[in-house]
Amino acid sequence: MSEAMLSKVRKLLAQAEDPACTPAESAAFTAKATELIARYGVDRALLAARDPATDPVGDRVLDIVAPYARDKVGLLAAVAEPLRCRCVRRRRGNGFALHLFGFASDLERVDLLFTSLLVQAAHGLAATPVPADDHPAAFRRSWLAGFAEVIGGRLRAAETAAVSGSGTPSVALVLADRSDRVQRRLAEQYPGLRTAPPRRLAGTGFSSGAEAGSRADLGGRNLNGSSAAARRLGR
Repeated sequence: MSEAMLSKVRKLLAQAEDPACTPAESAAFTAKATELIARYGVDRALLAARDPATDPVGDRVLDIVAPYARDKVGLLAAVAEPLRCRCVRRRRGNGFALHLFGFASDLERVDLLFTSLLVQAAHGLAATPVPADDHPAAFRRSWLAGFAEVIGGRLRAAETAAVSGSGTPSVALVLADRSDRVQRRLAEQYPGLRTAPPRRLAGTGFSSGAEAGSRADLGGRNLNGSSAAARRLGR
């Protein structure tokens, strides 16, 4: 992400996260940050269509650690899919190794967003009381599922708006081709991959997590802090 664009996003997020900011103001700052990140993805895709060397297809592996490792995996998938990346989950110790596939610019966007959202989820869980009649772990898992589902929907909407507002009729074809190339790269390394069955969650925190997801700042920070942020979840 260009430094100019990154600087704008950071400023918007700092304003959105200010405790003195009203909910309406925070939502406005967040919406603008999301718009910039989505627009960046379209711009990079169009540039790469003219000069493929500027944005190659690649992959990277992220370690997702306990507690709630499987739920963090769900959040990462909710971020990766709308941004045209794919991920494969592999068990590693008491956590997972997530193998991400995508174009370099899209992998960068996933890194930034996922890191920020891990921290926001940790803050949201810490501020949400567990109902007396619910098991804490079950409540938190369902809370994270609601959070991830809403985040995914918001990102898909932002990406669709960026495509519509690009003014380039061919952009949909460019993005479809990029998605196909990412899928082919994944299939080369995992030719027999099968989709895991959906999870069944018993906790009552889904709606509370979904509400938190609707307020979350869809921006990010450097991925170097991701492991520390992940460990904060569930404390």
